Amino acid sequence: MSLSEWLRASKRTVVLTGAGMSTESGLPDFRSAKTGLWQHKNPERLASTHALQYHRDDFIAFYQYRIRTLRECEPHTGHHILARWEERGLIDSVITQNVDGFHQQAGSRHVIELHGSLRTVRCARCDQSYESDAYLTDTFYCSCGGFLRPSVVLFGEALPADAVEQAWRAAQQAELFIVLGSSLQVSPANQLPLIAKRNGAKLIIVNMEPTELDEWADLVIQNRKIGDVLAEADQEM
Repeated sequence: MSLSEWLRASKRTVVLTGAGMSTESGLPDFRSAKTGLWQHKNPERLASTHALQYHRDDFIAFYQYRIRTLRECEPHTGHHILARWEERGLIDSVITQNVDGFHQQAGSRHVIELHGSLRTVRCARCDQSYESDAYLTDTFYCSCGGFLRPSVVLFGEALPADAVEQAWRAAQQAELFIVLGSSLQVSPANQLPLIAKRNGAKLIIVNMEPTELDEWADLVIQNRKIGDVLAEADQEM
């Protein structure tokens, strides 16, 4: 069966998106920041609780770069198709490992963000939220005096428990689980397709490269852009 046929047959479809979904919008992969400006620094160390506490200037510069890059990109065709499919009742929710907010920008409403969002910053003291543009205007402190940090999960922090619980529940209830652009190497997201399969769901994996879970999948699509795959399925329906 094709993607469109599986989608039509399913009464409850859940989508998991990873970095490959964002790179098609022109957004650099998180780890690709090692090139150019960051070639002598490890992005994983800059995006950490340690850097937040002990290397704040580097932390700020790194996230200014990421926020500025995000503002230069926008959702691609695939994001918009997923939003339309949700509106038509073809998919129930999107679980994402990405922090760009492109799904919401494209119109998706039921989005579970496992790693937070780069669209806002929040006060480390009082938790008040601000638009992330604050970093681009060199505003790094809240009205209470607390430091503003991006609303993303840093290395050294746990994933938000409510998002993980929502994702687990969605995977358990899915009849069809579609992976888009994830290498399925990062836990706990890489467990979600297995949870879905163990509860009887069909599994589709769309990724440029092979993943360790391909053998579990009912359909694997490789070496194709996600936007093209979704547009083809959309046209077939």
